[in-house]
Formats: sequence, C-alpha cells, structure tokens
Amino acid sequence: MNAKSDASAPTTTEAMGIFERYLTVWIALCIVGGIALGKVAPDVAVYLDGLTLNIDGAPVVSIPIAICLFFMMYPIMVKIDFARVVKAGRTVKPVGLTLFINWAVKPFTMYAISFLFLGILFRGFIGADAMDLVKLPLGVDLPAGAEYGAGKVMLVDGVKMLQVPLWRSYLAGCILLGVAPCTAMVLVWGYLSKGNDGHTLVMVAINSLTMLVLYGVLGGFLLGVGRLPVPWEALLLSIGIYVALPLVAGYFSRQWIIAAKGETWFKEKFLHVLTPITIIALLITLVLLFSFKGEVITANPLTIVWIAVPLFLQTVLIFALGYWLAKKMGLTYDNAAPTALIGASNHFEVAIATSVTLFGLSSGAALATVVGVLIEVPVMLMLVRVCLRTQGWFAK
Repeated sequence: MNAKSDASAPTTTEAMGIFERYLTVWIALCIVGGIALGKVAPDVAVYLDGLTLNIDGAPVVSIPIAICLFFMMYPIMVKIDFARVVKAGRTVKPVGLTLFINWAVKPFTMYAISFLFLGILFRGFIGADAMDLVKLPLGVDLPAGAEYGAGKVMLVDGVKMLQVPLWRSYLAGCILLGVAPCTAMVLVWGYLSKGNDGHTLVMVAINSLTMLVLYGVLGGFLLGVGRLPVPWEALLLSIGIYVALPLVAGYFSRQWIIAAKGETWFKEKFLHVLTPITIIALLITLVLLFSFKGEVITANPLTIVWIAVPLFLQTVLIFALGYWLAKKMGLTYDNAAPTALIGASNHFEVAIATSVTLFGLSSGAALATVVGVLIEVPVMLMLVRVCLRTQGWFAK
C-alpha cells in the first residue's frame, strides 16, 4: 500500500506542476483568446454577461461566473481536513503570525500602496478624467444625475449605472485582492519551498473560515474609505456563493467519499482527477473577463503595468515583513516559509468573483483582480526561490 502511494506521488506532482507552474502561460493565452472573442464575436460575451440572478431588478450574480468559481473553489475545499484545525493550537506562533499579517496588516498596506500609485503617482497615466461604469449597490435606487460616493448615477441603455473615476475602480479590485488571503495555490508554494505541510493545511482551513467573517467587513470598510460603493448585501451574497457554498460542499462530500471509498482512493484517485479543474475553470473565467476588456487593453496596454506595479510591491513587502517577523519570533524554516508565503499570496479566485458580482464583468475592478492573477505565479515562484536560498537564516 505504501509503495503504491509513493509511486503515485510523482504523477500528482507532475500534474500540478504542468498547470500551476505554467499558469502565467495559460493566462496569457486566455488574454489573447478573450480579446479575440470580444473582437470577433462581441454578442457572445454580451449574452453570457446577461445570464444573471437578479434581485429587485439588479443583476447580482453572474451565472456563468458563479459556475466557474464553484469549480475553482470546490477542488480546494474538498482537500481540507478540518480535523487538522483542532491541532493548530500546538503551533500558536506561526498561526498567530499568519493571522496577524493576513488580517491586521495586509489589507491596509494594499490600500495604502494602491492609493499611492493609482490615485497619485500613476493617475495622470491612467487618465485623471477617465471614468468607469460599475453596478449600483444592491438596494440603491437613485435618479440619474444623483451623486453617490465618488460617483454619479448614469442611465446607460435604460439601465442605471454608477460612473466613478477609473483609478478608483482599479483601487477597488486591489482592495478585494488585499482582503483575500490565499487558500489554494499556497499549498503549492508551501510544497515547493519545503515548508511544513501540516501548518500550511491548517492555515488554509483557518483562512477559509475566517474569510466568512472578515472578508466582507474589511472589504466593505476599505471600499467605503476609498469612497466607492459598498454593496453589503451583494458582498455577503458573493461570500456565501463563492466561499461558503464550496466550503460546505467540500466538507460533506469529503466525508461521504472517504466513508464510501476509503481515504487512499480519495487521495490517489479522486483528488488526482480534480487537480486541473480549478485552473481550467479559472482560465474560462479569464476568457470571459478579457472579452469585455479587450478594447481597453488594446487602446492602452500600459494599463496592465499601472495596476501590476502596486500589486508587485505589496506582495514583496508583505513577504519580507512576514519572513522577518518569523525569524524574530524564532520560528523554524519549515514554519517561517509558508507563513510568509501565505501572507504574500492572494485568493484571486474569490477576488475575481467578488469584483464581478459587485461592480460588473466589464469593470476596472474586475480587470485589476485579473492582473493580480497575471503576476501572482511568477512573483510567488521568485519568492519560493528566496526561501530556498535562505534556509540557513533559521534555526533547525
């Protein structure tokens, strides 16, 4: 039995490597495909965007995106053994540091850095007078011309939209990334950095549960500080659909499958089949997103750069802070590496889903979260290499 398990491990690792390690390549292809779709068949993208669940006449949930996001999240959630969360108390320091970085530091540094670059340093390049049209918050019914936050209600093709400065829309996407700690790819980063898999798994579970409470609170607060619409109902609904639903489905289906087929079959067969599903669903989502943003990107390709700069700096800063604090607290390398990497990476699946739900598939906020995906893999692989080269900094 052990021999069989050992023999199957390289296959799983190779499968994960193909999809995760070359994610940037697949993303680039999806960007090209999405832009081409928007140019060649714009009616297709418009039709898909119109498939929504409406509340009081307002589109709240995109059905195609909801389906894609469920299949992104479910394979992640079903891997979590929540019994391990109980054992987290044995590693108080790394767990406490991870929670501190993720929820007390990262959201606020993301806001500050993004505001500095998008709202001040790059504002002229983005367009000081450039505007973006986003959804009105759920339940808000104001006449055309009324002001709401930093925006103004506009009537577009018979639908009320909120016109906001484009840089603020990008800021919203960055905020949603900053309040979404990674619970998926971090399992890969922890493995590649030779970190403590048990600690990484525990933090995946704790972050998933913590997001149910703090994601909406911090996201709504920072969006409000940025004078952006705070659609609390839609924010909570998106958390329920994109986090709680796959979390519950993953938990119960895991219990049922293990009881019916056994843990060995679950790990070696079932999880092996699920491995590429998250990435495939993500790539389909990206095609949809870029089919709407093709004209913006082709007209001003530097838009990607303006958004990527603050996201890159934020990632490096949070990693450096977490790694330094881990050393100061006397953590061993195998706990320090995943602690720093968890804080640095973002749960871009939830951020994309929430931005689309709150502001619309064609919003600048949705584009900003997609840029987060674009730079995530190469930057995190760079930080993994930093970890591997600095193992000697920590006591064994």
